[in-house]
Amino acid sequence: MSKPVIFSFPGNTLLTHALRDRLDLELGTAEIHDFPDGESLVQIKTEVKYKTAILICSLHHPNSKILPLMFLGETLKELGANKIILVSPYLPYMRQDKRFHSGEAVSSVLFAKYLSSSIDALITIDPHLHRIKHLSEIYTISNISTLHATKNIADWIRHHVDSPLLVGPDEESRQWVESIATEANLPFIIGQKNRLGDREVITSIPDSKKTSSVPVLVDDIISSGASMAAAITLLLEHGFKNPICIGVHALFDKEAEQTLIQAGASRIVTCNTIPHSTNTIDITDIIAQSLATLY
Repeated sequence: MSKPVIFSFPGNTLLTHALRDRLDLELGTAEIHDFPDGESLVQIKTEVKYKTAILICSLHHPNSKILPLMFLGETLKELGANKIILVSPYLPYMRQDKRFHSGEAVSSVLFAKYLSSSIDALITIDPHLHRIKHLSEIYTISNISTLHATKNIADWIRHHVDSPLLVGPDEESRQWVESIATEANLPFIIGQKNRLGDREVITSIPDSKKTSSVPVLVDDIISSGASMAAAITLLLEHGFKNPICIGVHALFDKEAEQTLIQAGASRIVTCNTIPHSTNTIDITDIIAQSLATLY
């Protein structure tokens, strides 16, 4: 039986090599060439007939990646690969899961439709599920593995933070904070948020007598950093120590990291679902375990 072939989309080399080494996979070669007019050409240079092909592509900044990724998936099928598995630790287009205003595209559904046509299996970590409860509601892929970084984050907190108090900056963060709190047997509080714009939010946090604890702000996505920064300000006003900020996905825009530091974050920690200098919590193990069940 042939080994599965693992391909790295540009920017995903570290995770690809870690998975290749852990699972003894064949490292495939594929090139993506961008023409001056913006069109892309995909070329697969590894024999894939009758093999399982694994694509590693975290889909932050997805618009420039999705067409080449779909071209790659379809070409692998044409060349005889028997299964196409996409490992996308960060899965985009999950927040626009309803038509909030007249005429808006429900982009989560549309994106799922297009991506489902090119792959046979999907592995992702902590997608931003809200009104959609399961990816199978919008993806038509037969094999979907939705993994969670809960245990990895809980283990990191246990080993690196003395007397932590978990803090969710808003109600949407509750599902991650509660899971980590349960895993690590830790206390937690959840704030309330009113978003006024992309970078402007009003936040409140409940009163707590645990001001001697180290606050650990946890959320699935850190993008602009506005929600966490507002929560940091309130925590410091309530007499807490400078908090640690933990995010599953480091979507950081150009100002986010500096925004959190200026607000008073003592440390910023993320999982390596999106390559970033703050990556501290490794999720390779849970992806490897899931991959091993799919081929």
